[in-house]
Order: sequence, then C-alpha cells, then structure tokens
Amino acid sequence: MTELVPHSPRSSPASGISLDHTAALRELMQRVGLSSFKALSRAAAVSKWQIEQLRQGRVAHMRVEPLLKISQALQIPLADLIARFSAGTLDAACLATPQANQTTLEQLQHEYQRLHTQLSEQRALLQQEFQQTSLHILESWLLQFPTAAYAAQQNPQIPATRLLPLLRPIDQLLQSWGVEAIAPVGSELPYDPHLHQLMDGSAQPGDRVKVRYAGYRQGEKLLYRAKVSPVASA
Repeated sequence: MTELVPHSPRSSPASGISLDHTAALRELMQRVGLSSFKALSRAAAVSKWQIEQLRQGRVAHMRVEPLLKISQALQIPLADLIARFSAGTLDAACLATPQANQTTLEQLQHEYQRLHTQLSEQRALLQQEFQQTSLHILESWLLQFPTAAYAAQQNPQIPATRLLPLLRPIDQLLQSWGVEAIAPVGSELPYDPHLHQLMDGSAQPGDRVKVRYAGYRQGEKLLYRAKVSPVASA
C-alpha cells in the first residue's frame, strides 16, 4: 500500500523548490502599516496573483513593472525587493541550464531600464502639460502686467486699484489647483490656533482676531496659517 504524502505549499514538483516568503512579506507590510495582502494589492495597484507570486519567491517569473509598484508600496528599493524574495528559490530549469539564469537576469535588467525610461518620459510630459496649462491661465497677466507696472513707475499718481484686475489670472490659477484663502485680509473672526498665527499679543481660542496676512489651504491640507492680531475689546 502506497502512503499518501500531504502536499506542501513550499514546494512544487513542476516548478522546482520554492520557499514561502509570507513571513518576510508580512514584516515589510507591517513597517508601512499594511495589515493584509489585499491592502498591499490595493496600495501597489497590482493583482493578488502578483502578490502570491512574490510570496512564493517567483520573482524571476514576474515583470519588473509590478515589482516596481510593490517596492514603492513597501518603501524599499527594487533591488532589495528582488534580493529578498528571490533568495532561497531554486528553479529546475535554471539548475539544468545555468545560462537561463543569466538570461532571466538580463531580461529583468532590460525591463527595468525600459520602465525607468518610460516613467522619466511620462514625468517630463506631465510637467510640460502642467506648465502649458498654467501659462494659458496666466496669459493675460504675463502680457499686461509688465506694461501696467512700467506705467505705474512712470506715473506714481495712478491708483493702485487699476492693477487689481490684472491679478485675477493668479486667483484663477490658484482656484484650478484647489487653493483657497483661509479668510480675507482685514476680516475679524474667532481665533483658531490651528488656522491662525498670532503676530503680537495673546489670544485664547474663540477670541476675536483680525487677519493681517492671508493663509491658504488646499482641500483638507493646510498650506500656510493666516497671520492675525488680537482685536482690542471695547
């Protein structure tokens, strides 16, 4: 009678011997606050199958692009990720033909270089598009403000209010970025130490203060606190 041997997840007769890297992967996940493989899959924007390949140490069978995404999600260099999860992996084909191992390494290096070049080109393209969009919004200001500033220098009697409409493109640009002022300069409002910075005197939360320099926030992110001064009580 033949004894049945339970199948072990650490090995596969078809693909050689592959160590289980689950513990090592969980350790890296804990460092960046990822509690599950599903969370890692979402953070790296890769499939669960790619995560499973990594757990099994099958780095040599993975493309560089998902490996790069996973390394970024785990906040470790790509070279370290490959070294960690390919260590201890034995592939029968590679053992039978040592040239295959070198070929796989060269393919990984080539794919990495291709992806790195592609990302650099995309970054440059996005930066160029951002600059073109910003210049389009600021077009009227770029064309008119230098002339208006020259005229003001030649004739100091020109009211400064005439220059205010020329600043509207800057406001439009900030609005397109989602940047908004915390409160208008000169306004009075209750003191909030999270949003306001005292320039002089002292104030308790809720005390009336006057805005002297505008502060800004972008969505939920605070960029600069508004600078304020206490309002003297009657």
